[in-house]
Amino acid sequence: MTGIRKEEITGRGQELLEGRIIRGIAGFYYVQTDGLLYECKAKGLFRLDGIKPLVGDNCRIMPVEESDPDPEALPVGNIVEILPRENNLLRPAVANVDQALIVFAIRDPEPNFGVLDTFLLRMELTQVPVILGFNKADLDAEGQLQQKITQIYAPTGYPMAFFSAKKRTGLEQIKALLKGKTTALAGPSGAGKSSLINLMQKDVRMETMSVSAKTQRGRHTTRHSELIPLEEGGYICDTPGFTSLGSEGIDKEQIQLGFREIGKWRGGCRFAQCSHITEPDCSVREKLQEGLISPERYESYVRMYRECESRKKF
Repeated sequence: MTGIRKEEITGRGQELLEGRIIRGIAGFYYVQTDGLLYECKAKGLFRLDGIKPLVGDNCRIMPVEESDPDPEALPVGNIVEILPRENNLLRPAVANVDQALIVFAIRDPEPNFGVLDTFLLRMELTQVPVILGFNKADLDAEGQLQQKITQIYAPTGYPMAFFSAKKRTGLEQIKALLKGKTTALAGPSGAGKSSLINLMQKDVRMETMSVSAKTQRGRHTTRHSELIPLEEGGYICDTPGFTSLGSEGIDKEQIQLGFREIGKWRGGCRFAQCSHITEPDCSVREKLQEGLISPERYESYVRMYRECESRKKF
């Protein structure tokens, strides 16, 4: 058990309820039970144990009886136990997800493949399945950008979806991929994540923000993580936008494994400790020449590998 011990719960004469945290704002956690949504605080013992409740956590709560309840307010309670997690992500901060949908704009702003590759690396190491979503397909009338992106990422095997939130095209594929799953939605600001959520669930209206013409960057419009129920079944977790993720804390071995197409072929190299950069008889570089690894992905790999070497040196 996580949180507090069984003996601390029993004997209080009040039934505990099980639920899931669907929103967390400023120290308050909103827990959906079978019947009601509760506004909860976390017990102080969590802080003592270094445990922070996350959106997506399954938990047990103890309802609090108020002497003068507001009939229009949510019922209140205390979170007394966090149930074991299947997984948890730090960026975005969410627990118990089935998959991640990474949304970039196909243009306006131009996709930063280095940021995308770093995110994919981290997801691969956490073993969370990933879907690549590219919005604003309407800005690519001739399909040249879609073709370029497909050439780069097809060798990875990640599912890809091209759509336009503005024109409402390509959404059926997205709905099919999200159906019945808890999906963490992430990507840079201005890519259209909030617009996508607005189309996935008619009762949700997330704040959207256009891209700055000067900087070609969007401003963050999501200020907290939240699980949003989808009409097709399942949840989507809207999370604060990210700008640039680094490879800090990841070693060279993990970088090789985190690039799945490099991990796939590295067993054929002459040297067991091959970096896949300079050594002869390197199976990875052979597959690169054969087109089974895209040059853009290989460049990202080399950059992160070199960064890791530099950190170790200093």
